[in-house]
Amino acid sequence: MNTIIGLAVLFGMIILGYLMEHGNLSVLFQPAELVIIYGAAAGAFIISSPGNVIKSTLNDVKKVFSHKGSSKETFSELLLLLYDILVKVRKEGILSLEKEIEDPAKSELFRRHPKMLADEEAVSFIKENLGVIVLGVDPDIVSELIEIDLEVSYKEAMIPAQGIAKVADALPALGIVAAVLGVVLTMGKISEPPEVLGHCIGAALVGTFLGVLSAYGFVGPIATNLEYQVKDRQVVFNVIKVAINKFDSNPTVAIEAARREIPSSLRPTTKEIEEQMKQWKGTKEK
Repeated sequence: MNTIIGLAVLFGMIILGYLMEHGNLSVLFQPAELVIIYGAAAGAFIISSPGNVIKSTLNDVKKVFSHKGSSKETFSELLLLLYDILVKVRKEGILSLEKEIEDPAKSELFRRHPKMLADEEAVSFIKENLGVIVLGVDPDIVSELIEIDLEVSYKEAMIPAQGIAKVADALPALGIVAAVLGVVLTMGKISEPPEVLGHCIGAALVGTFLGVLSAYGFVGPIATNLEYQVKDRQVVFNVIKVAINKFDSNPTVAIEAARREIPSSLRPTTKEIEEQMKQWKGTKEK
C-alpha cells in the first residue's frame, strides 16, 4: 500500500508542478522514448543476470506491492514458539525434538503457532539448526554454522535488490541515449519550421527527464525497499539464532535475550510476553 501511495504522490506532485507552470502534458507522452529507455534497461539486465537471478528478482519485485513486513504480533508469536521449544528441551531433553522437527506441519508443538508455521523459511531455519543439535554437534560449532547460514542467505537475498539498483544507476545514461537519438531525428528535420523543430527537441529532452525520473523516482526506491525487506527478514532469523544458541539455558532467560534482538519499534515488552506465556500455559493445560 505504501508503494502505491508513494507512486501516486510522486507522479501527482510532478504533474501538478508541471501544470502550474502551464506545461502541456501531451509533450511528456513519448511512447518511443519509453520503449528505448526501458527496453534497453531490460536488455542490459538480462545480459548481466543469470536465469535464476532474473526469476528471483521478478518474484521479489512483486513483494514491493504486497509485502507487509514484520509486526509486533509476528515477533510475539515467534518468541512463544521458541519458548515452547525451549521448555520441551528443558523438560524432556533435546532428543524429544526429533519427531517435532521431522515434519513440523504434523507437530503438535508447531501447530499451536499457526502464524509461524505458515512462515516456511523461518520453520525451515529452526528445523535445520535444531536438527544439527539433535545429532549431537557441539553447540559452539552449531553457532558457527548458523552464522555461516545467515551470511550466505543474506548475500543471496540481497542479489535482486543489488541488480535493480544497478539498473537504476544505468537509467540516466539510457535516458541520454534516447535523447541523443531524438536529436539525431531532429537534425534530419532541420529544414522544418521552428515549431516542428521545437517539438522534436522537446520530445528528445523528455528522454533525459524520464531516465532521471525513473532512476531516482521509483526504480532506485524499489531497490531500497527490497533491501529493507531483506533486513527485516534477517531480524526474524537473528531472533531464532539467539534462542537456539541458548537452548541449554533457562527458557525465560533465552527468550529475553532473543527479545532484545528485535528492533525497539516492534519489540514486545517483557510484560506482554509474560502475559502471553501465561495464556499459552493455560491453553496448553486445557
